[in-house]
Amino acid sequence: MKKHRILTLALAAVIGSCAYADHHAKKKFVSIFDGKTLEGWTQRNGTATYEVKDGTIVGTTKAGSPNSFLCSNKLYGDFELLFEVKVHNSLNSGVQIRSQTKDGPKGRVNGPQVEIESSGAKGAESGYLYGEAAGGWMTPADKRKPHKHFKDGEWNKYRVLAEGARIQTWINGNQISDLVDEGKLKTHPKGFIGLQVHSIRKGSGPYDVAWRNLKIRVIKKK
Repeated sequence: MKKHRILTLALAAVIGSCAYADHHAKKKFVSIFDGKTLEGWTQRNGTATYEVKDGTIVGTTKAGSPNSFLCSNKLYGDFELLFEVKVHNSLNSGVQIRSQTKDGPKGRVNGPQVEIESSGAKGAESGYLYGEAAGGWMTPADKRKPHKHFKDGEWNKYRVLAEGARIQTWINGNQISDLVDEGKLKTHPKGFIGLQVHSIRKGSGPYDVAWRNLKIRVIKKK
C-alpha cells in the first residue's frame, strides 16, 4: 500500500508539474487582436476595407486599389506568431513580419511576407517567404515546391518562428520553410505585423480574406 501511495503521489506531482509548465507556456502568448475591434492596428497603403465580423478580421478587395495592409502598432523582432486564415480561392494574400514603411508612416509597406494562397489543383506556394517591395522572393526557386498543405475554403493554422536571420513556417502542423537570410535581417531586424489584401485585376472581385486567433510570443535575446 505504501509503494502504491508513493507512486500515486509521484504521478500526481508529475502531472501537476506538466500542467503548471503548460499553463505558463500558454501565458507567454499574447493576443494581438481582441476579437471585437481593430484597436492596436493601423491601415497602411491601399483602400481595401478591414472590419471585424464574428470574431475575425475580414479584409475585402476594392477595385483599383494597390496592395493594402492592416499593420500592428507594436513592432516585433524575434517572436513566434500563430494565426488562422481563410482566403477566397481567387485571392492572393500574405502576412508581413518585421515590416516597415519607406519615407515615413504613409510610405510603401516593405519587408518579409509569409505567403497565403489557395492550393488549387496543382498545389501552391503558401508559407514561403516573399520580400514585399523588398527584392521579391526570399525563398529560393528550387526550395519553393508547390504543396497542398493549405486547405482551400477552410481555416488554416499558421505558425511563424523568427529568430535572428532564421525564419521558419508551418501550415496545419506541416513545416513549409526553414530559411536563413542574413541580408534581410540587416535591413529588417524589427517591424510590424501586417495583414495584406492584395490588389486585383480590373473587373474582378470583390474577394475577401479573414484572420482569427492572432497570437504572438516575444522571444527575448539571451
